[in-house]
Amino acid sequence: MVTVAACGDSSAPPVSTADGDEGGSSGEESVIDSGNARGDGDCADGCAFDIMVGGDALFGTLLLPDGEGPHPAVLIHAGSGPTDRDGNTPLLRGRNDSLRLLAQGLQARGVASLRFDKRGIGESAGALTSEVGFEIGVLVEDLAAWHTALADDARISRVTLVGHSEGSLIAILSAQQRRPDGLVSLAGVGRPAGDLLREQLAAQLPAELLTDAESFIETLEAGGEIEGEVPPELQSIFRPSVHDYLRSWLAFDPAQELSKVETDALAVVQGTTDSQVAVQDAELLAAAHPDAALHVIDGMSHVLKQASASPADQMAAYTDPDLPVMPEVFDIIAPLSSGR
Repeated sequence: MVTVAACGDSSAPPVSTADGDEGGSSGEESVIDSGNARGDGDCADGCAFDIMVGGDALFGTLLLPDGEGPHPAVLIHAGSGPTDRDGNTPLLRGRNDSLRLLAQGLQARGVASLRFDKRGIGESAGALTSEVGFEIGVLVEDLAAWHTALADDARISRVTLVGHSEGSLIAILSAQQRRPDGLVSLAGVGRPAGDLLREQLAAQLPAELLTDAESFIETLEAGGEIEGEVPPELQSIFRPSVHDYLRSWLAFDPAQELSKVETDALAVVQGTTDSQVAVQDAELLAAAHPDAALHVIDGMSHVLKQASASPADQMAAYTDPDLPVMPEVFDIIAPLSSGR
């Protein structure tokens, strides 16, 4: 039996309704009102920053640097599947804390950050009770709401959207709704999702299952319904409850969507040892926008940490929170988000 399970998030289930505590704001006092809830205090150690969207509570963590504000800030959107605000997923043993480390490293360089649990994930699990009917547009609207809340905070001077993996596409789409001061794609796919799925599954599946998967992708790309039973080995990706999400996700060409974005600063960042997204994807994204700066970081894995292509190194990057985010990432994002 073959079970499809990627090492990260690109071909993981797009949503999850399971409760979890990864990255939750344990010990942080949250206040939710009819509008937006701001973190109290200086938030130097992180404070709860929660919002209501359509009657649903979404939970995040605001981190402010030392010194008198207002501060430039990044709004970080995690990748797909049950990836939480810190970059961790229950699909893997151990934590990598990549997005938490990203926020802390930027804080040390004078940049504030807001990272959050997507609806259905971690502390925001209650905001999504069913995968059926859920589409990527909901996440785009959520990010726009987070953007508004952060931009309206008196402690913040400017907002840069930072999307990791699938979060890159969501940030790109959200930037079309509300113009950010900056936009950073971290390990973002530059091709339609169907092309990525085909590439990933071709490396994992035997011929019979690959034929089934190709048929499913083609059907969903055309906006159709998958008929018949989905094999158990493919349930993690093609289970019936996520067909609405997959159809909405497969409809977008990230590079084409990026060409529509207007912003003051735009960076595309990609590692050479990313096991899920290729440098080619970053090149496609950068080529789509005349103002995009392409940054290829040698030896950087999908989770922003140094790793060779060896399976052992890759797994360590995904599961060892003591491994740091590569400094080049901060060298790119900090000045961009500060307007320098």
